[in-house]
Amino acid sequence: MTDSEYMDRAESLLRSVEAGCDRINDENLADLDNQRVGGMVTLVFLDRSQIVINLQKPLHEVWLAARSGGYHFKFDGGQWTDSKGQGEFFACLSHFASAQAGCRLEFQPVGPAK
Repeated sequence: MTDSEYMDRAESLLRSVEAGCDRINDENLADLDNQRVGGMVTLVFLDRSQIVINLQKPLHEVWLAARSGGYHFKFDGGQWTDSKGQGEFFACLSHFASAQAGCRLEFQPVGPAK
């Protein structure tokens, strides 16, 4: 994958996370604050715990840090998959965010920006 392809896919992932936060807040599923600074999105939950998602450009990875630990995701041609077998990025994020929020939250990829 070229650097440009990585950035396109990684930016789409971050936009999907932000859109998921907006949807969750609009539907009053949880009080979830999100802040983006460059290639990093921080989710802050009501109990002040955080999930941090950041781009690792030199490695072509996306890293996710949650209360449960740190995870590294690489694009495998179809989806972002954890390098140690934990699964697909959005399924993992949904699981970790649900645990930290104390209610079921679902994140999913959205289409490319228009």
